[in-house]
Amino acid sequence: MSDSAGLIAHNWGFAIFLLGVVGLCAFMLGLSSLLGSKAWGRAKNEPFESGMLPVGSARLRLSAKFYLVAMLFVIFDIEALFLFAWSVSVRESGWTGFVEALVFIAILLAGLVYLWRVGALDWAPEGRRKRQAKLKQ
Repeated sequence: MSDSAGLIAHNWGFAIFLLGVVGLCAFMLGLSSLLGSKAWGRAKNEPFESGMLPVGSARLRLSAKFYLVAMLFVIFDIEALFLFAWSVSVRESGWTGFVEALVFIAILLAGLVYLWRVGALDWAPEGRRKRQAKLKQ
């Protein structure tokens, strides 16, 4: 048997699955275009807000601090994922794995302390920060 014939014989199940998925998607799209509503109107193009009429623009400008918090959340969420994977294999990894996890946590805590010190986590307006600094003196 040639190499390509062996490859096809080995992966025929995946090919049938792939054809089934593509066929099902085509069937659902075709059925929705046949049975779906064809009426276009002014209300159809408006966003649905739980029965309320939309007020204002959907283009809301957010502060860059929101994006910073989102990135910090992702970073520390991935940290939790790594620590969960480590906790599952803690017996197999032994003391070496424990030390590696401690180094990992120490690096992330150092990053958190750095972010705290440079003010990346400080959301207070500048005037309030100055008043609080005067009160501390």
